[in-house]
Amino acid sequence: MTWVGDNSTLIWEQLREHLYLALIPMVLGLLISIPLGYVATRYSWLANPLVALGGVLYSLPSIALFIVLPALIGTKVLSAANIIIALTIYAVSLLIRNVIDGLRSVPEDVLQAAVSVGYGTLRRVVTIDLPIAVPVIFAGLRVVTVANISMVSVGAIIGIGGLGELFTLGFQQDFLTPIVVGVVLSLALALLADVALVGLQRLLTPWARVNTPKEA
Repeated sequence: MTWVGDNSTLIWEQLREHLYLALIPMVLGLLISIPLGYVATRYSWLANPLVALGGVLYSLPSIALFIVLPALIGTKVLSAANIIIALTIYAVSLLIRNVIDGLRSVPEDVLQAAVSVGYGTLRRVVTIDLPIAVPVIFAGLRVVTVANISMVSVGAIIGIGGLGELFTLGFQQDFLTPIVVGVVLSLALALLADVALVGLQRLLTPWARVNTPKEA
């Protein structure tokens, strides 16, 4: 506890960096996955190739991707952009399947009813398709968020890893406390982020609670 008190500023800085590096790719991945998923549902022949490509991209080792990206996109080795871009790729790889499945779950009669009353494509997607697809999309989003929080720590290999840098510090000094602090805070972040997403999903789908049967 003495070490924690003496290094509270360092811990807080790494925690903020970790949260930033984990959540920005999640948001970017969602923003990219939604239009891709819509295109894949509109042109069904694209769905399987996109899902397959996502599986291939997600299978790439994160350490290798963090190291190779600077050479591919011209960023500095210690740039946070490398972590953000890599985790965005992983986020899209995971989310694309959920977005496609979520949009496909919209009943055909609902789509036809929306068209018949004059809904344009954009209005229909935003006000009907996406709200119905929210539960399926959020199931993938929760996985992506927890995975990102975990993988950010790997970035400590190249000197940018949020709480992962506490792991590096602990190993370098052969001191267990920074490692324990990093593990506990990583788990806490993952838990809080998951709870927050569940709450956001409930907020976005109030109709899902209306007819929920009460336990005896």
